[in-house]
Amino acid sequence: MNPNEIPSLSQFKNRLPLQLRFSDVDVLGHVNNTVYLAFYDTGKAAFMTEVLGRKIDWKEVDTVVANIDCAFIAPIFYGEKLEVLTGCKSIHDKSFRLLQMIRETETGEVKSLCETVMVSFDAKTQKAAPLSEEWREKLMKTIN
Repeated sequence: MNPNEIPSLSQFKNRLPLQLRFSDVDVLGHVNNTVYLAFYDTGKAAFMTEVLGRKIDWKEVDTVVANIDCAFIAPIFYGEKLEVLTGCKSIHDKSFRLLQMIRETETGEVKSLCETVMVSFDAKTQKAAPLSEEWREKLMKTIN
């Protein structure tokens, strides 16, 4: 992922407004970098719910995070209006790659970019498994 190459907004299937809390701000006056990952997790959950077209049963885990690559582009300050955008970048045999962006909604300023590799997971064997046809079929509809 190259933070100097901002993806087109058409690559994102889901947009979710974010709520900043006072506790998200660190001693430097901006949002702490650990909070960005929580924002991205919230975006992933909204994306997956929209893609599958149903509530996700979190007791039936079938995908897990294998890798996160996060680029911090500009600081986020308390009071800014933000959104997280999420889209599927690619689909593989046992995984798919999500592309995400946090941006300020009024100015469009990109604050951060993130790529996450999600791996299909069999909770019984505790190993990677082939991506289900449901995931594959529904994710394919989100890729431009």
